[in-house]
Amino acid sequence: MSDATLSLVVLGATVALFVWNRLSVGVLAILCALALFATGLVDATTAVSGFGDPVVVFIACLFVLAAAILLGWGWAAMASVAYGTIGLAIDLATVVSILGGREGSDLTIALSVVNGSANFALIVFGGRAFWTVLQGLRPRGSRPPNPPSPSPSSRA
Repeated sequence: MSDATLSLVVLGATVALFVWNRLSVGVLAILCALALFATGLVDATTAVSGFGDPVVVFIACLFVLAAAILLGWGWAAMASVAYGTIGLAIDLATVVSILGGREGSDLTIALSVVNGSANFALIVFGGRAFWTVLQGLRPRGSRPPNPPSPSPSSRA
């Protein structure tokens, strides 16, 4: 079997296990790295090199925040807005730097635009989730105050 076919088999098995949702994402990532190492597609250094990459940690934080929002933790919604704002600023700085003449490629600009769009969506949806949490903090049965109605004595 060729290396490309073997890589696709490992990828397909990883996606199938991910969709099956019986293993945690961390265990699945380690199993995928071990499968690639066991088949000889990557060496040991390459198999574990991605776990310490700052981009992987940054994306893992995104998934943790999304899970916390789904659990109803209000602080996570505000944290996702901060995360998206920082990410959007980094993406804009990358695009401006490349357009300003520094080294980079069209692919880097395209990926920055896609990632910036995702960060903008994170800001919008995280803000909406935080607003929903704030609205849920009102006591039950309370309504916003009504303007005072005019009394009969003030009509004169």
